[in-house]
Amino acid sequence: MRFDEFREFRRRQLSAGSPLLDAAETNVYRALAPMRPEPPTGMNTVHRCDLARAWLRRSELPEEWSGRAMVCRGVRHGLGVAFHRLRAGRARLWLPGDVYPAYFELAHAAGLVPASYPTLPAPVLPRSPADDRPEYLLIANPSKPLGRYLSGAECDAVIAWLRRSPHRRLLIDSVYDPGAPFAAGTRRLLDTGRAVLLHSVTKGWLWPRTFGVVLLGPEQAEWAETFRADPPTQTQLRVADRLLTEHGDMPRQVARELAARAERLFEGLPDEVLREIPTESRTCPGNYFFPVGIPAETLRRECGVLAMPVSVFGESSWPGSILTSLADAFGSTTAVAR
Repeated sequence: MRFDEFREFRRRQLSAGSPLLDAAETNVYRALAPMRPEPPTGMNTVHRCDLARAWLRRSELPEEWSGRAMVCRGVRHGLGVAFHRLRAGRARLWLPGDVYPAYFELAHAAGLVPASYPTLPAPVLPRSPADDRPEYLLIANPSKPLGRYLSGAECDAVIAWLRRSPHRRLLIDSVYDPGAPFAAGTRRLLDTGRAVLLHSVTKGWLWPRTFGVVLLGPEQAEWAETFRADPPTQTQLRVADRLLTEHGDMPRQVARELAARAERLFEGLPDEVLREIPTESRTCPGNYFFPVGIPAETLRRECGVLAMPVSVFGESSWPGSILTSLADAFGSTTAVAR
């Protein structure tokens, strides 16, 4: 069942008045709408270089990397540009098959034919031998719907994958990381010098498709002109400036609200379902996706819980399902407009 099909199925189930616990809402922007900062009212000119440095400072990364910090309109935009560069370089691309269907849409739009690897119930990296072509592995850290960061052992495996060929590189989607600095695993992978990092204000500040940064690795310098030729608008840059300068604490506030919602979800789950949620997913900051090793149909019929089948996120042979903590029933009365 794909996302649109499930959305309609969920609507029918909830409108029928059945006493299901709704653990299948996915729209974080609607759920946390009262928390979203208002746009600026001024018309001042904002420069991309200043925003790149502000983002680096917040991320506790060296400001001298500003020449590699490409300002864009978010992770989707950044990936679209990157994928076109990969196509021009005849690169091979590996995508997580059960994380985000839009990865494949963007790759196909760029003329790529990506291969996939699974992340549920744990990431299994590609085992194909390397050749002389450039080869890129896209990972999300933290990953949804896995709902957690890569473990130390999993980071070791990614680094080992890189070391098996001088032609291998990483694309790291860190949009779900609310922290500053980034998670230890992400910093380890950056330290290899063979990673491109993507981040945005989409999740932490609740402003999708507005502003992001693609931190190029030392070997992607030729990508810079492509990004510079396709910048955000001044309106988007002014929003980003306000978010970074006046609302720097927003990701922490969002993570705190999401943690409270998760606890309300856990309180409403049957014990046999709660036990199936991995501890790492339950404790990951800012997480609202929780994998359980029980099929969605079983949860609905036997436990009274409306969950998402894994097929909503892509191809997967894992028989489990995904719970979320975004439904109105888990909302806080303290989240207010800012």
